[in-house]
This record gives sequence, C-alpha cells and structure tokens, in this order.
Amino acid sequence: MDEYSSKLLDAIKKWGGSFNRPIDTIYLGGGTPSLLKQRLMSIINTAKTAFEVSNHCEITLEINPEGDTQSILQYAKEAGVNRLSIGMQSGNDEELEVLGRRHTVSDTVNAVQTARKLGFNNISLDLMLGLPNSNLESLEKSLEVLCKLNPEHISAYILKIEENTAFFKMQDKLNLPDDDAIAEQYLFVCQYLENKGYEHYEISNFCKKEMISRHNLKYWQGDEYLGIGPAAHSFIDGKRYFYPRSLKDFLNGNEPIKDGCGGGEEEYIMLSLRLKKGLSPSEYKNKFGKELSCDFISKCKAFEKAGLMSAKDNISLTDKGMLVSNSIITELLECL
Repeated sequence: MDEYSSKLLDAIKKWGGSFNRPIDTIYLGGGTPSLLKQRLMSIINTAKTAFEVSNHCEITLEINPEGDTQSILQYAKEAGVNRLSIGMQSGNDEELEVLGRRHTVSDTVNAVQTARKLGFNNISLDLMLGLPNSNLESLEKSLEVLCKLNPEHISAYILKIEENTAFFKMQDKLNLPDDDAIAEQYLFVCQYLENKGYEHYEISNFCKKEMISRHNLKYWQGDEYLGIGPAAHSFIDGKRYFYPRSLKDFLNGNEPIKDGCGGGEEEYIMLSLRLKKGLSPSEYKNKFGKELSCDFISKCKAFEKAGLMSAKDNISLTDKGMLVSNSIITELLECL
C-alpha cells in the first residue's frame, strides 16, 4: 500500500503540472480505497496542492461497511472527505452471504450511524437488484432498511454476472430471477423511492432534492475528467486515455494509453438518455449544427406511444424505457 500510494502521489503531482483545469470534484473509488486509511490524507492533500481545487469541492470516498469503520471514517473526515458512497448491497443477511460480502446488515447500520455522528451529511448507499433467491418481498425489506438510514443518495444496480468471476462459474447453481422478475424489481424500486421523496435522475441513481452526485454527473454530461491509477480512464480535450489494469505496470511508472476520441453525437445521445432530463433537441442543434433527423423523431414518437419514452420538449426515457435503454438507444442511433 505504501508503494502504491507513493506512485499515486507522483502521478497526481505530474498531472497537476500539466492539467491546467479547476477541480471541483474528487472521487476515490473503483475498489476499496478506504483500505488506505491514513494514507488518504496525503493523497487528498497532494491533490489540493497539485491542482486548483475549489473551496466547495465534492470529495467522495467509497467504503465497504465491514471491519473497523470508525477509524477509516475519522481519517476520511480529517482528510476533507465530505461525501461517502457505502456498499450496502442488500438489507438481507442471507443475500449478503450469497454475494460473498463480509459485512452484515447491522454493519451497514453501524457505519451510517458512525458517519452521521462524525458529521457526514452526504451519504450514498448502493443497492443491488436481481440477486439470487431475491423477490419483491426480500427487496422491500432491503428498501425498508435503506430508507430508515435516510441516505441523501441511492444507487440501485441490477446484478450483472461477468466472465472470469466466481459467480459466472456457478451461475447454473444460482437461483437467479428471470428477466421479467428483474424488470418487476427495478420498477418496484423506482416507485418505492419516488414515494419516499427521491428523484430518479439517472437510470441507476436516485437522490433527495439537489443531492445529485456532482462527480458522476460529469460522465453523463460529457464533461472532462481525469482518472489516475490502474484501470482508470480519462477524457481530456476530446480524447480518451486509460491506465492498463495491471498494478505492476502502474508501479513501474507506465503512462496512460490513448484510447481514441470522444464527445461525438452518438455518445452525446447515449449519455443524455441515461439522464431523466433527457436529450434536448435545441442543445443538440447548438452542439452539432444540425437538427435531429425526421426518422429519429418519428422513432421517438413510436417509443412514446409504447410508454417507453417522453418526447414533449426534451426526449427522455420513462422508467420502463430505462429497463431496455440499450435496445432503444441502438435503434435511435441507426437513424442518425
């Protein structure tokens, strides 16, 4: 950890010397950065020294609610972290065990309560849908636990089983809900959280009024971002870069690799439709110098009739449309 932190500090200083942009969000995630404990202070302080960091910077730390969360939360508070993203995943101990998580529901409750006592007033909780053996009853239990903790932000993700994982090898033995049951779970979550006063502002994200994730919003709005560390991606001056996943390569000082360009109209449409506010035809025209095609608009009207889209002023997906967003977006992009 010391060697990794040292290389990370070197990279932050190097980027700070060449990346002349004001910084108003910092996100420590993509793994379990809370394991770095007191090293977080030097990482955040180095970022503040290397870059022009706003006084109102949103600084998020991802943590799993396991082990000694008291000490890591104290380190985080002292380091200037003002937003937490906690991997709750489920409000059922049986589901957490199947997932192979090392925390319990009570660990999540304790982590949130400890964070509140330390003064954290911007907390996001992760919830997973479509888990083995799950149904609407177990999901409602998770939502009850979650909403009692009163988080400012909620991310709800449908379980996706990736190749080369333990779940992929044993998926035939897992009692996974089918596509219809998963769709039912997603729509249930959308309605439940809306009734609790949460705004469904992005396909997988909900928040209380004005408690949107400012950092993640940059990705969906096509703004610039800088990622440092193994597997981290960046979008700068219309070009994309990434560090290889290899920790060894990073420790050896290997530079990020250019990965083509970004910011084109297809990407703009795809990202805009992830957001509840949707795609603005006038903004599209200002950005790309042309109107959306007649075929594009007529396709949107067809999706609207099917209850999958709203095509009044902005073009946006309904909750049902968000469930099949990939298929809808693919069809729309063929109309460009």
